[in-house]
Amino acid sequence: MKEVKKVAILTAGGLAPCLSSAIGGLIERYTAAAPKVKIICYTSGYKGLLLGESIAVTPAIRAKAAILHKHGGSPIGNSRVKLTNVKDCVKRGLVKEGENPLEVAARQLVKDNVDVLHTIGGDDTNTTAADLAAYLKANNYDLTVVGMPKTIDNDVFPIRQSLGAWTAAEEGAKYFENVVAEHNANPRMLIIHEVMGRNCGWLTAYTAQVYRERLNKMEFVPGLGLSKMRKDIHAIFIPEMAVDIEAEAARLKKIMDEHDCVNIFISEGAGLEAIVAQMEAAGEEVPRDAFGHVKLDAVNPGKWFGKQFAAMLSAEKVLVQKSGYFARAAAANKEDLKLIKRCANKAVECALKRISGVIGEDEDQGDTLRAIEFPRIKGGKPFDIDVKWFGKLLTAIGQAKGAKVAVKH
Repeated sequence: MKEVKKVAILTAGGLAPCLSSAIGGLIERYTAAAPKVKIICYTSGYKGLLLGESIAVTPAIRAKAAILHKHGGSPIGNSRVKLTNVKDCVKRGLVKEGENPLEVAARQLVKDNVDVLHTIGGDDTNTTAADLAAYLKANNYDLTVVGMPKTIDNDVFPIRQSLGAWTAAEEGAKYFENVVAEHNANPRMLIIHEVMGRNCGWLTAYTAQVYRERLNKMEFVPGLGLSKMRKDIHAIFIPEMAVDIEAEAARLKKIMDEHDCVNIFISEGAGLEAIVAQMEAAGEEVPRDAFGHVKLDAVNPGKWFGKQFAAMLSAEKVLVQKSGYFARAAAANKEDLKLIKRCANKAVECALKRISGVIGEDEDQGDTLRAIEFPRIKGGKPFDIDVKWFGKLLTAIGQAKGAKVAVKH
């Protein structure tokens, strides 16, 4: 087995409250366990790898690596690049016409004398890493790829908990604490809190759970209009559940009539199929990214839901607020920091043993923390709406639970 002399780190995809800390954790662990191993960081994810743009981790950087745990974002930059999407890579000037991005990436890794590549990202990042690892193996490149699971959606098979998701939920709850105060800025106010989560409702559900835990610790003055009910959540819509808009509107209108406001949490992917179908039927182009995903900021599900409910609830004003960018760029909280440290330590251990895979608690193997084989990594893991805490949450807000059948519109 070839000795590891040099490793590279890159972060890719969207931001999450773990990227800076994960970089810091890897640098710290290498410095402690294998101080002679050289480290470089490719800038702006796979874009930097394709263009050969990197930063050397100097002794001065190593000495201050712990500071990275206090920051959000990614100090080395991110991008969304799919190495198997040749057309997109050529269009963006990352490779030349006729070049294979996987081959370009492989050549750069060899040129930089990299023995191990650490990828920190979500399912797109790690499936791209899987494509690269497979290409390297098929073409006899002696390189190990070790990923770390970053996604606030917490939707990667078979990983129990993705890095940064707990923090994003906590930050989203804090965000809504201020937004919900807008309920008394206007009579009959409808507030929609749009939470990130394309295919999975875990983040929306857990953000609501954390928010209500915080709400239950607050004091109120009901006689003056400062009541718990007016600051509570009245509905939660996620991709895994059916949304019968007419039935929900009837329930929510009673709340609006009595309390003068309604507060709704929705996943940005809730109702997406209906929205896309509506756009396509109208002859509108549905914008998509390099991975083929619908660009949610362009589709704007929160606005769509607001429009559907506004008339039914006789709302005088609709306020749609998105906590995603606030939450995903935060520094990791204590709970995530513990998980990040465990994953970073395991990542270095596996790297030094030349074991490829994505580091995570493997749900198929008793939640054991290990390097999960790349072919088993897949995005789009749905949130289990049958977990007890979510059932209790829906009961508390008076909403019925139902498995997703279709979105009525």
